[in-house]
Amino acid sequence: MKALVRAESWPIRGGFRIARGRRASAEVVVLELVDGADTGRGECVPYDRYGESIDSVRAEIEAACQDLQESNGLERLAALRPGAARNAIDCSLWELKAKRARTDVWRLAGLESAPQPVQSMRTVSVDSAANMATAAAELARAPVIKVKVDGGKDLERIAAVHGAAPDSGLVVDANEAWSEQQLEAWLPRLPQLGVVLLEQPLAAGEDSALEGLDRVVPICADESFHDRSSFLEVLDRYDVVNIKLDKTGGLSEALHCQREAKRLGLQIMLGCMVSTSLAIEPALLLASNADYIDLDGPLLLERDREGALHERDAGLLRPSGSIWGAR
Repeated sequence: MKALVRAESWPIRGGFRIARGRRASAEVVVLELVDGADTGRGECVPYDRYGESIDSVRAEIEAACQDLQESNGLERLAALRPGAARNAIDCSLWELKAKRARTDVWRLAGLESAPQPVQSMRTVSVDSAANMATAAAELARAPVIKVKVDGGKDLERIAAVHGAAPDSGLVVDANEAWSEQQLEAWLPRLPQLGVVLLEQPLAAGEDSALEGLDRVVPICADESFHDRSSFLEVLDRYDVVNIKLDKTGGLSEALHCQREAKRLGLQIMLGCMVSTSLAIEPALLLASNADYIDLDGPLLLERDREGALHERDAGLLRPSGSIWGAR
């Protein structure tokens, strides 16, 4: 088996800004595991918030693939930390195993049916209230819009988006940028502004104030939730967990997280980084059991891969059937 690792850069249409800064492109790492005529592929997005870079993730993948030469199995991934590198390897192994068996990944994973079209929320990134309203007006047909905020004039921004897209439910994502004082002041006002969910208002590890809070809208853990080891800390603080393959370390752990979240009575957001459709197709296998779908990463790009996901009707994503996971 041969491992091919490469970095790719995909320009973002108009740029993308969250509380941590602005990105002009999606910087991704792609792994191809080649075994004779069969190839398994995986894409991941290194994230500096978690101490990852393109170089560190490439090195981690290359080192891990040396071990895979011996075992060639998903069980070897247990030794890797959750994160982007493990995600690329895990998804590559799933597809390679399916190709060898001449079947589809969804069948191999024991799922009841192939991925179906899903309605993803659309995203408005941080900007002035006026510019965010303009962006929201273009997305006003979307049932749900994610509103990125940064702890600045956020109520003004949320109100502007709500005014521009009054029929859309809003998911406000602070990416850890709010203080406890801001949360206390702003939370009661969110329902009247069309907000249906608040995502990661406080910094991970500094979110104990959420325990016992009168949550007038559900609160979702993103940076506070990575894999099954995170459940103990988030259970009393959050209503929803954001499952991202780049955090769990791939499809295998994400499937476990989804089952455990359901068992614990937590709702599920299925999320992503800004990436191409190659990173999104594996996540679609989880979509039928998710309460919130946030998989519009490829829709933010200037262009996507050939054979990519098709968008219809303001965020309805149709699996391509050709880019990943099919026999």
